[in-house]
Amino acid sequence: MGEIEKLRDGIDAVDEEILKLLNKRATIVLEIARIKRNNKAKFYSPERERQIIERLTSLNKGPFPNNALKALYRELLSASLSLEEPLKIAYFGPQATFTHLAALTHFGSSAAFIPMENIKGVFDAVDSGKAEFGVVPIENSSEGVISYTLDMFMDFDLKINAEIMLEVSHNLLSKSGNKSRIKKIYSHPPATAQCRRWLEANMSGIPVMEATSTAKAAELASKEDDAAAIASELAAKVYALNFVEAHIEDSKHNITRFLVISKESYPKTGKDKTSIMFSIKDRPGALYDILSPFKKAKINLTKIESRPSRRKAWEYIFFVDMEGHIEDKKVRKAIENMKEGCLYLKILGSYPHGGQ
Repeated sequence: MGEIEKLRDGIDAVDEEILKLLNKRATIVLEIARIKRNNKAKFYSPERERQIIERLTSLNKGPFPNNALKALYRELLSASLSLEEPLKIAYFGPQATFTHLAALTHFGSSAAFIPMENIKGVFDAVDSGKAEFGVVPIENSSEGVISYTLDMFMDFDLKINAEIMLEVSHNLLSKSGNKSRIKKIYSHPPATAQCRRWLEANMSGIPVMEATSTAKAAELASKEDDAAAIASELAAKVYALNFVEAHIEDSKHNITRFLVISKESYPKTGKDKTSIMFSIKDRPGALYDILSPFKKAKINLTKIESRPSRRKAWEYIFFVDMEGHIEDKKVRKAIENMKEGCLYLKILGSYPHGGQ
């Protein structure tokens, strides 16, 4: 035990040194904030944050794991920014939705988070300046695209600034944690779809009631003794619910992609994606012809989705994700070459691949 106590004393000494260095770092951050304020410069630089994390993970020789280092520095950078000027982040709420969790993962817990009742509210908040950034879901690996988010890009002149890939795990929660007491289940429709087989096998005959979000489902279940909710682990903590069953999603590789929206695009990093939307004249081979510049330029298209334009019958809007940045010569040229055949074309933004 004496040897352990000696090692613990060593840890305490290291912790004290870390604390001194953190406060030294914070002092420098405050001086940078003063200079930025005097020059009316922007406080938040996502590119600078990316560079810091990439530099440190490349220098790390272990045994401290890089994933933990990234998470630690995400919180450190978030706290440092809050000393300058806290970021205002709108997200599809309420508190404890998976979108909230994605926002926390990307911006850190020291940002000022603003829950919105619906996806349009997130776009409104960013467009009006109430928030600098917004976080919205765009697609799930098992259930596909969230069409309403795509529709919002038709109505708002906002850019995609980043994407967040979040592994989503659903849980059945209730006040008692007792499966036999459950008479109904509250759930957000996408969550219900992602747990369909489990529900059929384990909760047959129990009605599933629609909620506006997984967090709202948890809130409703927290007020009823015979109700349960499909929601996140964060929702269990926020609404004081117990686990009936954990990890009930049908696919154990259940990934949801979220978009960070703002008024500005992200600078080139070398590992980027670009998203565009366009409509074309309805004629045979029109889509093939319009996409041929990307084939010629050997640009990989990672996603193509179509939606009715809502402006004219049988007219469709196409959403395309491609590898590369709008500043890349071949990407810019390919988009220019497709303009002539488009009735409408909009560049939604260039941004780093999720996880960069």
